[in-house]
Amino acid sequence: MLIRRERADDETAVAEVHRSAFAARYRAEGEADADPPEVALVDRLRGDAGWIPTLSLVAVEFDTVLGHVCLTRATVGPFPVLGLGPIGVVADHQHHGIGSALMHAALGAADALDEPLVCLLGSLDYYPRFGFVPAARLGITPDDPEWVAHFQVRPLTAYESQISGEFHYAEPFYEL
Repeated sequence: MLIRRERADDETAVAEVHRSAFAARYRAEGEADADPPEVALVDRLRGDAGWIPTLSLVAVEFDTVLGHVCLTRATVGPFPVLGLGPIGVVADHQHHGIGSALMHAALGAADALDEPLVCLLGSLDYYPRFGFVPAARLGITPDDPEWVAHFQVRPLTAYESQISGEFHYAEPFYEL
């Protein structure tokens, strides 16, 4: 498996990744006919000022895109940081380490670009294994109070303790 930057000709495959990755969850919620919102979110993020092409990564095996993750520009107060998501792996390839490989690659790439912090809204069982901690520990709060319980951050090498305050994702996250 290779983790590489997303290319323009990967867009359809990336949509299929998120469609497959999230379809079961939305079927369980009675929304089987609609595309999961993650499909539209990635499409909208690509057209947003917060899109960072070098931080949209795909996992490829034998020329087939099996997973995708992207990091986009976000802020904590006046400080530029990154928001992670969505991350998805094709349903029949989940639980084989592809998501973990994408996470390690995304965090490594962000660190290499001297980004200070990655923030996300996600599972308290999954993301701590990558060094994510509750955002409140670092004085960071989400701009939606309903997110507090699952809002997490991962400080990187360039992190400085004065980075605190309210977090704000790229605008497409609020258009869902």
